[in-house]
Amino acid sequence: MSRIVVWAAVLAAFVAVPFYLEGFWLQTGLFAMSAAVGAIGINLLTGATGQLSMGHAFFLALGAYAYVYFAAEPTRTLGGLGLPTPLAAVLAVLLAGAAGGLFSPIAGRLKGAYLGIATLALIFGGQHVLFNAEPVTGGFNGRAVPPLEVFGFVFADTPELVVLDVPFGVLERLWFLGGLALLGSALFARGVLRGRPGRAMNTIRDHEIAAGVMGVPVTRYRAAVFVLSSMYGGLAGVLLALVFQRTVPDYFGILLSLDYLAMIVIGGLGSVGGAVIGAAFVSLLPQLLTRYSDALPLVAPPGSGGVSPAEAARILYGAAIVAVVLFLPGGLLGLLRSLRQRLPGLRLSPLPTPSPETRSSHVR
Repeated sequence: MSRIVVWAAVLAAFVAVPFYLEGFWLQTGLFAMSAAVGAIGINLLTGATGQLSMGHAFFLALGAYAYVYFAAEPTRTLGGLGLPTPLAAVLAVLLAGAAGGLFSPIAGRLKGAYLGIATLALIFGGQHVLFNAEPVTGGFNGRAVPPLEVFGFVFADTPELVVLDVPFGVLERLWFLGGLALLGSALFARGVLRGRPGRAMNTIRDHEIAAGVMGVPVTRYRAAVFVLSSMYGGLAGVLLALVFQRTVPDYFGILLSLDYLAMIVIGGLGSVGGAVIGAAFVSLLPQLLTRYSDALPLVAPPGSGGVSPAEAARILYGAAIVAVVLFLPGGLLGLLRSLRQRLPGLRLSPLPTPSPETRSSHVR
């Protein structure tokens, strides 16, 4: 009963946010939601299956730019298909999955640092295409993002919408769309991790040879998880494009991929909750440092001396990763679980437990 009350309170607070907070906080929250969707995808790949990927930003870029190209009307200098925006969003996610499928034979056979190095090629190749395929991507200047329209409801500032005397612009409307996307992504990933696929993925991560002996098709699972992770990245890219309202190639570089790895390490490897917590930490920190740079020591706006908010955020990421590796193997989610022992009222879902086969593989 207490869990129902807690979730009801969380839902009520989520619904009330657009009525009370200003645009900065709504945009920051939407960045965190889109980051959480992408982090869940890479946590399935890296945290649950043990495959290191440095190319997650490529699939976010593919989802974002594919949505724009599919949804935009063609102009004299820029191409587009002018498809209905919901169809464009679905096709963008599927295209990201198809790109992951083309790379999956490599992902199914490589592991560890070798796979990480191979996925770097996706970033470098993707950046080259984004900057040079101007009729599709717009080049250095990027492209404007067509607003999503579902059954006549437009996720934009126009037409004007007022709810309880509060103007609902693009951020207020996208707030609920982002929440639904995150909820659906989290529930699906949780079902995967708690089912037979999740047990197989954890077995591959913990002991690949034992997984093969027990009949788990290791190569097939690795390839399938890579495709699924790519689709999560594509969905996160679509959400980012809708929030930014413009796609810019510089954003989808190697630093974004590193941010996603930081999210899952800081939050907690192998769990949906860890991905969400880590995404919130990594995506909110630079926004908050920028917002309050005038009140923080050593942090100053770019070009005015001192450490910029982005640099300060990356320093703190590094410190957080070192602290997690040394003192919190379970990440921030593990810390919350340890606090549950002292706060009986705090209820958290359990981490995915290894299967009996996985546990037996560690017995010497």
